[in-house]
Order: sequence, then C-alpha cells, then structure tokens
Amino acid sequence: MFQDISIEKLNEFRGKNDITVIDVRSPSEFADATIPGSINIPFFTDEERAEIGTIYKQVSTQTAKERGLEIMSAKLPAFVKRFAEIPGNKAVFCWRGGMRSRTTATVLSLMGIHVYRLNGGYRAFRRWAVETLANMDLSPRVIVLHGNTGTGKTEILKRLKEKGYPVIDLEGLAGHRGSIFGGIGLKSHNQKTFDSLLLEEILRYRTEPYILIEAESKRIGKVVLPEFLIEKKEQGPHILLEAPKALRVANILMDYRPEEHAEKSLQAFRQIKSRIHVPIAKEIEASMLMQRYDRAVELLLEYYYDPRYAYTSSIYGDDFAKHPIRFETMDEAVEKVEQHIKELVLKAGIESKVQTSIG
Repeated sequence: MFQDISIEKLNEFRGKNDITVIDVRSPSEFADATIPGSINIPFFTDEERAEIGTIYKQVSTQTAKERGLEIMSAKLPAFVKRFAEIPGNKAVFCWRGGMRSRTTATVLSLMGIHVYRLNGGYRAFRRWAVETLANMDLSPRVIVLHGNTGTGKTEILKRLKEKGYPVIDLEGLAGHRGSIFGGIGLKSHNQKTFDSLLLEEILRYRTEPYILIEAESKRIGKVVLPEFLIEKKEQGPHILLEAPKALRVANILMDYRPEEHAEKSLQAFRQIKSRIHVPIAKEIEASMLMQRYDRAVELLLEYYYDPRYAYTSSIYGDDFAKHPIRFETMDEAVEKVEQHIKELVLKAGIESKVQTSIG
C-alpha cells in the first residue's frame, strides 16, 4: 500500500535530492503553479478533466466517477509505465491529496511500484509556502546591486552565482525584467510560482551571512516582493555600478533582442511614448520601425530611463552616488564587484559557506 507523506518530510527528501516529485494534475494546472522541481504525469488531460467536471455538475458524482474510470482504464498501461521508468523514491500529489493522487498511488502499489502521496496535495504545499514567507525572519544581510538600466546587474549576479556566491535572481524568479519591455521573450510567472521559487532560494541560503540581489521595486511584472525582503533590501549595504552608455546599449540589445520581437517591442514603447518629449518620441519610434535599435535604446536611456533612475536613487541620500564602481567591460565589472564584496565580508569578519538544504 502507498504511504502518505507530510510537506515537512517531503522537503527533507527534496533537500537531499533523494526523491522525484510528480504532479498528476492536468497540464494547465501544472503550468499555473506547482512544487518547484516537479514533473508532470497528468492523470487527466485538460479536456478530460473539463468533461468529467461537466458530468459531475450536470449529471451526478457517480456518473462522473464512472466516466473517469473509463478514460483512465484505456491509458493505464502507458501511465504506469512512465512511473516505472523513474528510479528511486517517488511522491505524487494532486490539488488536495484527493482522488487523482490516491488512485495513482493505489494502482502503482498494486503494480509493485511504491510511491508516497503528499498529504493535502498542492494546496498543503501552497499553504506552507505562504505561511513560511509570512513568518520569515531573514538572517543574512542583503547586499544590493544598483545601477542605471543596461548596467548589466543581472549578468554580474549570474556570473557571481556561477562562482558560488549566494545570489537570488529576483527577475529570473519573476520571469520578468521589471520594465515596460521586461516580459518580452520571457514567460512571466504568477505570484504562486514566484513565492515557491523565492522560498526555495531563501531557504537554500538561510545560513549564509549575506545574499546578493539586484535593486528592484516592490513589483516585478506580475509579482510583488514580500515585505521582509523589501525591509532587508533597504537596510543595505548598497553597491552602485556605473558603465559607459555604449556598453549599456550593447547589454540591452543582447538581453532583449528586439530584432526578434519587433512588434512587441514597438507595442511596449507606445505604452510609454506619451511620457517622452514629442520630437524624441518620434525619433525613437522611427528608429524602431527602421530596426535601428541601437539608436532607439540610446535615446530611451537618455530621455526616459536615466532621468527616472536618478529620481528613484535620490532616496538613498547624497553619499550613495559618491563612490560608484566604474567599469568598461563586463569582465571588469565582475572582478570589481567581487573584490568589493570580499572587502565588505572581510570588514564584517564573516566567511561565506553556502547552505544547500531546503528542509
């Protein structure tokens, strides 16, 4: 027989990378939000689920169950085979630990395949994530990278993370770069997915003396940062980056690739067009239509993003901009930021040792 497992016990397994977590909900439910790292082996397709739901509402519960059994019986061998091909410990879940995960676990047990079933399903996981974030007492200091649009903050953090630094890429977790153009070419995440991914990262680094993030507003695309992280961000320390405009333009073109998303880029610009002086706005739009994106980006930086950033950064006081880290290349940027972080850590008398467990 299968064995129920609590969210706490599941997290212990996950922290040791000792379990495969399988979401048996429909593909659309899985796409909306799931437990990070899960794979999807749907009990019903979206169409089958909709059909059974209609029968349940319009006919009867018993008829819906009979139709569900009829659908599942036809594809049971292939369904079981997919689970049999997965080695090691396995745990299944559905929305609230009900019919789909219970039936899956029971059938697999009869076929000699042992799986755990998450008690309470995804709903229990979501409740745990929300409550954990709401009661989070974040111990590590938060070191914040600032800089004008195109400075390469995200790329610097990515390279530092590859070197083993405790980095949380908030834009990556949100699936959005934070600007009006920020969702182009990306899959934006909803709040449920963002919360789950953020919690994974925070718990991974919870014993670190510091965490590195990029300066972000409270909202990134569709998601909102939790209050505890905003408070820690404001407490600093803050690192200001300064790059030549040519490098910033090159970074933006490489990151956003407007030539591959010409229409969406133009649509996004037209949402802010009225906020820019008319002659400049006309030149930006003409440059985009002619695919002279380097010129369009240059003008957007000078007449839209840089003035907005100057206003926002003023809240950090006069001293904030006195000692920026200046660089000419991204390699130089990473080297200088890394050195600055080491100096901060040395000054605080602490040593970083990355914690990878999420339990």
